[in-house]
Amino acid sequence: MSMLTPPGMGGQYRITGDKYPRMRRPRGRRKFVFVSITSVTVLGLIGWGSLQLIDIYTGGGKATAADTKADCASKVTPEAKAAAAVAASLPKPGQITVNVLNATPRSGLAKQTADELKKRGFKIGDVGNATASYDKKVTGAGLLLGAKAADRAALPVLNTQLSGAQLKTDGRTRATTVDLIIGTGFKALTKKEDADKALTVLTQPKPAPATSKKHC
Repeated sequence: MSMLTPPGMGGQYRITGDKYPRMRRPRGRRKFVFVSITSVTVLGLIGWGSLQLIDIYTGGGKATAADTKADCASKVTPEAKAAAAVAASLPKPGQITVNVLNATPRSGLAKQTADELKKRGFKIGDVGNATASYDKKVTGAGLLLGAKAADRAALPVLNTQLSGAQLKTDGRTRATTVDLIIGTGFKALTKKEDADKALTVLTQPKPAPATSKKHC
Protein backbone atom coordinates (compact mmCIF):
# COMPACT_ATOMS: atom_id res chain seq x y z
CA MET A 1 0.00 0.00 0.00
CA SER A 2 1.36 3.32 -0.89
CA MET A 3 1.91 5.86 1.86
CA LEU A 4 -0.44 8.20 0.02
CA THR A 5 -3.31 5.74 0.11
CA PRO A 6 -5.96 7.06 2.54
CA PRO A 7 -6.38 4.86 5.58
CA GLY A 8 -9.21 2.41 5.50
CA MET A 9 -9.44 2.35 1.74
CA GLY A 10 -7.92 -1.10 1.60
CA GLY A 11 -5.70 -0.14 -1.21
CA GLN A 12 -8.66 0.24 -3.50
CA TYR A 13 -7.90 3.81 -4.33
CA ARG A 14 -4.31 4.66 -4.97
CA ILE A 15 -2.58 7.77 -6.14
CA THR A 16 -0.01 6.90 -8.71
CA GLY A 17 2.42 8.86 -10.76
CA ASP A 18 4.59 11.75 -9.81
CA LYS A 19 1.91 14.54 -10.20
CA TYR A 20 -0.23 15.51 -7.31
CA PRO A 21 -3.41 17.61 -7.28
CA ARG A 22 -2.85 21.29 -6.53
CA MET A 23 -4.86 22.81 -3.72
CA ARG A 24 -6.53 26.12 -4.75
CA ARG A 25 -8.41 28.68 -2.70
CA PRO A 26 -12.09 28.96 -3.44
CA ARG A 27 -12.90 31.69 -5.94
CA GLY A 28 -16.26 32.61 -4.42
CA ARG A 29 -14.81 34.99 -1.81
CA ARG A 30 -12.65 36.90 -4.27
CA LYS A 31 -15.61 37.31 -6.60
CA PHE A 32 -17.77 38.67 -3.76
CA VAL A 33 -15.12 41.24 -2.76
CA PHE A 34 -14.71 42.37 -6.37
CA VAL A 35 -18.47 42.79 -6.88
CA SER A 36 -18.78 44.76 -3.63
CA ILE A 37 -16.00 47.18 -4.56
CA THR A 38 -17.47 47.67 -8.03
CA SER A 39 -20.95 48.39 -6.63
CA VAL A 40 -19.65 51.00 -4.18
CA THR A 41 -17.69 52.70 -6.96
CA VAL A 42 -20.71 52.82 -9.28
CA LEU A 43 -22.98 54.21 -6.56
CA GLY A 44 -20.42 56.89 -5.75
CA LEU A 45 -20.22 57.96 -9.40
CA ILE A 46 -24.01 58.11 -9.66
CA GLY A 47 -24.28 60.25 -6.51
CA TRP A 48 -21.55 62.63 -7.70
CA GLY A 49 -23.25 63.00 -11.09
CA SER A 50 -26.60 63.77 -9.44
CA LEU A 51 -25.04 66.50 -7.32
CA GLN A 52 -23.47 68.04 -10.40
CA LEU A 53 -26.83 68.11 -12.20
CA ILE A 54 -28.55 69.69 -9.21
CA ASP A 55 -25.81 72.29 -8.99
CA ILE A 56 -26.21 73.14 -12.68
CA TYR A 57 -29.99 73.54 -12.58
CA THR A 58 -30.06 75.50 -9.31
CA GLY A 59 -27.41 77.98 -10.36
CA GLY A 60 -24.74 76.53 -8.09
CA GLY A 61 -23.83 77.48 -4.57
CA LYS A 62 -25.91 79.30 -2.00
CA ALA A 63 -27.99 82.31 -2.94
CA THR A 64 -26.50 85.62 -1.93
CA ALA A 65 -28.37 88.24 0.08
CA ALA A 66 -28.72 90.35 -3.08
CA ASP A 67 -30.26 87.43 -4.97
CA THR A 68 -32.74 86.80 -2.14
CA LYS A 69 -33.73 90.47 -1.99
CA ALA A 70 -34.21 90.60 -5.77
CA ASP A 71 -36.30 87.43 -5.68
CA CYS A 72 -38.49 88.83 -2.88
CA ALA A 73 -38.89 92.14 -4.71
CA SER A 74 -40.09 90.31 -7.80
CA LYS A 75 -42.93 88.76 -5.75
CA VAL A 76 -44.45 92.15 -4.85
CA THR A 77 -47.73 92.41 -6.71
CA PRO A 78 -48.88 95.57 -8.54
CA GLU A 79 -51.71 95.87 -6.03
CA ALA A 80 -49.24 95.86 -3.13
CA LYS A 81 -47.12 98.51 -4.86
CA ALA A 82 -50.21 100.67 -5.44
CA ALA A 83 -51.28 100.32 -1.81
CA ALA A 84 -47.78 101.27 -0.63
CA ALA A 85 -47.80 104.33 -2.92
CA VAL A 86 -51.18 105.48 -1.58
CA ALA A 87 -50.07 104.92 2.02
CA ALA A 88 -46.93 106.99 1.43
CA SER A 89 -48.99 109.90 0.04
CA LEU A 90 -51.48 110.05 2.93
CA PRO A 91 -51.30 113.24 5.01
CA LYS A 92 -50.61 113.16 8.72
CA PRO A 93 -53.35 114.29 11.15
CA GLY A 94 -51.47 117.56 11.75
CA GLN A 95 -51.78 118.37 8.03
CA ILE A 96 -55.58 118.00 8.00
CA THR A 97 -57.97 120.78 9.02
CA VAL A 98 -61.37 119.49 10.22
CA ASN A 99 -64.56 121.54 10.34
CA VAL A 100 -66.76 119.89 12.97
CA LEU A 101 -70.48 120.50 12.33
CA ASN A 102 -73.43 119.23 14.34
CA ALA A 103 -76.44 117.97 12.36
CA THR A 104 -78.32 116.64 15.40
CA PRO A 105 -80.73 118.26 17.91
CA ARG A 106 -78.23 117.58 20.71
CA SER A 107 -76.17 120.58 21.70
CA GLY A 108 -72.48 120.60 22.54
CA LEU A 109 -71.50 117.63 20.31
CA ALA A 110 -69.50 119.72 17.85
CA LYS A 111 -67.27 121.28 20.51
CA GLN A 112 -66.72 118.01 22.40
CA THR A 113 -65.78 116.22 19.19
CA ALA A 114 -63.53 119.05 18.03
CA ASP A 115 -61.67 119.11 21.36
CA GLU A 116 -61.03 115.36 21.17
CA LEU A 117 -59.80 115.53 17.57
CA LYS A 118 -57.45 118.33 18.55
CA LYS A 119 -55.97 116.09 21.26
CA ARG A 120 -55.38 113.47 18.59
CA GLY A 121 -53.31 115.84 16.48
CA PHE A 122 -55.82 117.21 13.97
CA LYS A 123 -56.16 120.90 13.20
CA ILE A 124 -59.61 122.32 13.90
CA GLY A 125 -61.38 124.80 11.63
CA ASP A 126 -65.02 125.85 12.01
CA VAL A 127 -67.06 124.43 14.89
CA GLY A 128 -70.84 124.80 14.93
CA ASN A 129 -74.11 123.67 13.43
CA ALA A 130 -74.41 122.00 10.04
CA THR A 131 -75.87 123.92 7.08
CA ALA A 132 -79.55 123.55 6.20
CA SER A 133 -78.74 121.01 3.47
CA TYR A 134 -77.41 118.60 6.10
CA ASP A 135 -79.02 119.66 9.39
CA LYS A 136 -80.97 116.74 10.87
CA LYS A 137 -80.58 114.87 7.55
CA VAL A 138 -77.49 112.80 8.30
CA THR A 139 -78.26 109.35 9.61
CA GLY A 140 -75.66 107.06 11.10
CA ALA A 141 -72.54 108.14 12.95
CA GLY A 142 -71.67 110.98 10.63
CA LEU A 143 -70.62 112.20 7.21
CA LEU A 144 -67.09 113.06 6.13
CA LEU A 145 -67.11 115.59 3.33
CA GLY A 146 -64.14 116.79 1.26
CA ALA A 147 -62.68 117.47 -2.17
CA LYS A 148 -62.35 114.74 -4.78
CA ALA A 149 -58.61 114.71 -4.17
CA ALA A 150 -59.29 114.02 -0.47
CA ASP A 151 -61.07 110.76 -1.26
CA ARG A 152 -57.76 108.90 -1.07
CA ALA A 153 -55.97 111.27 1.27
CA ALA A 154 -57.50 113.27 4.14
CA LEU A 155 -60.88 111.50 4.23
CA PRO A 156 -59.54 107.96 4.89
CA VAL A 157 -57.25 109.34 7.60
CA LEU A 158 -60.14 111.11 9.34
CA ASN A 159 -62.30 108.02 8.91
CA THR A 160 -60.02 106.10 11.29
CA GLN A 161 -61.38 108.36 14.04
CA LEU A 162 -65.06 107.71 13.35
CA SER A 163 -65.83 104.18 12.20
CA GLY A 164 -69.09 103.78 10.30
CA ALA A 165 -69.07 107.30 8.88
CA GLN A 166 -70.00 107.89 5.25
CA LEU A 167 -67.48 109.47 2.88
CA LYS A 168 -68.56 111.99 0.25
CA THR A 169 -66.83 114.48 -2.04
CA ASP A 170 -67.90 117.90 -3.28
CA GLY A 171 -66.53 120.65 -5.52
CA ARG A 172 -64.08 122.24 -3.10
CA THR A 173 -60.48 122.47 -4.23
CA ARG A 174 -58.52 122.28 -1.00
CA ALA A 175 -57.92 118.61 -0.28
CA THR A 176 -56.58 119.02 3.25
CA THR A 177 -59.70 120.78 4.64
CA VAL A 178 -62.62 118.42 5.31
CA ASP A 179 -65.93 118.50 7.19
CA LEU A 180 -67.03 116.08 9.87
CA ILE A 181 -70.81 116.36 10.05
CA ILE A 182 -72.15 114.62 13.15
CA GLY A 183 -75.16 112.40 12.40
CA THR A 184 -78.12 111.35 14.51
CA GLY A 185 -76.53 107.94 15.19
CA PHE A 186 -73.36 109.47 16.64
CA LYS A 187 -72.33 108.26 20.10
CA ALA A 188 -68.61 109.01 20.32
CA LEU A 189 -65.42 108.97 18.32
CA THR A 190 -63.61 105.67 17.94
CA LYS A 191 -61.53 104.85 21.02
CA LYS A 192 -58.10 106.39 20.66
CA GLU A 193 -56.21 103.10 20.90
CA ASP A 194 -58.40 101.55 18.20
CA ALA A 195 -58.12 104.67 16.04
CA ASP A 196 -54.33 104.61 16.38
CA LYS A 197 -54.23 100.97 15.28
CA ALA A 198 -56.46 101.71 12.28
CA LEU A 199 -54.26 104.66 11.33
CA THR A 200 -51.14 102.50 11.54
CA VAL A 201 -52.68 99.85 9.28
CA LEU A 202 -53.75 102.55 6.83
CA THR A 203 -50.37 104.26 6.59
CA GLN A 204 -48.24 101.10 6.87
CA PRO A 205 -50.06 98.32 5.04
CA LYS A 206 -48.67 94.83 5.42
CA PRO A 207 -47.29 93.23 2.22
CA ALA A 208 -49.31 90.48 0.59
CA PRO A 209 -48.17 86.98 1.64
CA ALA A 210 -45.62 85.47 -0.74
CA THR A 211 -46.62 82.33 -2.60
CA SER A 212 -43.12 80.94 -2.19
CA LYS A 213 -41.92 79.22 1.00
CA LYS A 214 -38.76 81.33 0.93
CA HIS A 215 -38.65 83.87 3.75
CA CYS A 216 -37.91 87.41 2.65
